[in-house]
Amino acid sequence: MTDLAALYAEKRVTADEAVKAIPAGAKLAMGLGISQPPALLKALAQRAEAGDIADVNIYYLLSVKTAGDTVLRYELTDRLRPYSLFHGAIERKLDQRGREEGRQGVWFVPVSFQQTPEVLVNQIKVDTLVTTVSPMDEDGYFSFGVNVDYATPVARSGARLILEVNENFPRVAGDTRVHISEVTALVENHVPLIEVGQAPMTPNDEIIGGIIAGMIEDGSTLQMGIGALPDAVCAALFERKDLGVHTELMTPGLIALIRAGVINNSQKAIHTGKSIFTFAMGTKADYDFINGNDDFEAYGVDYVNDPAVIAQNDKVVSVNATLQIDLFGAACSEYLNGRQFTASGGQLDFVRGASRSKGGKSIIACHSTAAKGAVSRIVARLDGPVTTPRNDVHWVVTEHGAVNLRGLTDCERARALIGIAAPEFREGLMAEAREMGLIQA
Repeated sequence: MTDLAALYAEKRVTADEAVKAIPAGAKLAMGLGISQPPALLKALAQRAEAGDIADVNIYYLLSVKTAGDTVLRYELTDRLRPYSLFHGAIERKLDQRGREEGRQGVWFVPVSFQQTPEVLVNQIKVDTLVTTVSPMDEDGYFSFGVNVDYATPVARSGARLILEVNENFPRVAGDTRVHISEVTALVENHVPLIEVGQAPMTPNDEIIGGIIAGMIEDGSTLQMGIGALPDAVCAALFERKDLGVHTELMTPGLIALIRAGVINNSQKAIHTGKSIFTFAMGTKADYDFINGNDDFEAYGVDYVNDPAVIAQNDKVVSVNATLQIDLFGAACSEYLNGRQFTASGGQLDFVRGASRSKGGKSIIACHSTAAKGAVSRIVARLDGPVTTPRNDVHWVVTEHGAVNLRGLTDCERARALIGIAAPEFREGLMAEAREMGLIQA
C-alpha cells in the first residue's frame, strides 16, 4: 500500500524548486481565472528575470491579476510568451504596448471554449500544467474544484503537473480529481482567492434582464455568460420555480438563485438535482457555498460545453452578451476598435446546444448603443470576425425589445433588427439596408 503522506512529503517543495522542473522550450498550460497559482507564477517570473529560463510558451484563458503581476509582465514576454485563448484587460494592454514598440506583446489563438482541451492536448501538445488545487483527501486526491475547464483533460494527457495547494480552494464533486502519484511537484500556499462580485447594473441592463426573464419558463435549464446583462437576468428570476443549471461559468447571480431555492435542478434529464459547471468566479461566500456542496458538480469543458450534452436537457435557455449584431443577424462578441477584445469563449457552444434542446431558446443580448449613445451596436456590417453566425442566432434582445430571427428572410431580419435598434439610428440603418439590397422598398 502506498504511503500517501510520505509521497506527499517527497513531492512537496518550495516554489523556486518546483518551477525548476519546467524546461526551456516548454509548452505550459496555466490555470484559468482564480486557479492561476500566485507562488508558482511569481517563482517562474523571477526565474525568467534572472535569465535562467527562456523560450517558454504559456497557454491560458481569462488571466487575472495573479498572472498579470508575474508571468504576463510585458518585459518578460520575450522569454515567457503569452498565448491567450481569451483576451481581457491584461492582454489588451500587452497588445497595445507591443504595437507601440513594433513587436508582438501577446499572441491570440482563436478557439471555441469546448475545443480548448483538444487544441491544447492534440494540436499544441502542451507538456506542463501549472494550476491551483484543493488539499489532498485521505485517498490521495486533489481537486481541480472550481476550475476543471481544461485542467482535467490536460492533466490526463501525460503533462507534468506542478500544483499549488491552497486550503481556500473549493473541493467539488464531478470529474475533478488528480492523484498524488500523477504529480511532478507541489507547493503549499494558503492565500485568499481572487474575488469577483456582480458587475454594477445600469437601467438598460435591468430592462433587458426583465425582457429576457419574461422569456424563461418554470423548469428551464440555464446557461449564463459573464457580465452585467446575464446578472440582470438572474436578478429578475426570483419568482420562477424549478429552474436548473448547466453552464460553463457558475456566477454569483446563479448562486443567489440556488441559495433561494429557485434553482433546484429537479426538471433536468441529466445530472438531475445537480448544478453543472466547468469553472466558477465569485466571492468568498460563493466559494465557501460551493466547497464540498453535493449539489454542485464540475466537469471538463469538452463535456460541459458539448452541444450534444447540453441538448439532452429540455428548455435550455442560453443568455450571452455581444458587441455587435449586423443586419443579417450575425454577432461579433469579441472584436472592438480593430483589436481582439475578448474571444468567442463558449457562446457558440451554448447557442447550438440550446437550439438543439426541446423547447430551448438561445438569446443574444446587447445594449442598442455604445460609447454613451454615440454608436449603434446594430450595424449594417460587422467590424470584426463572426462569433455566432447568422444561421445560428435565434433571439436578439436590446432594451427596445426582442426579436426571433428563426425562419425570417434577409429582408425580414433587417427590418426586425432595425426595429430594436436605438430610435436615432433606425433611419440610417434603413438607408444602409436599402443600399445593400436587403430592403427593396
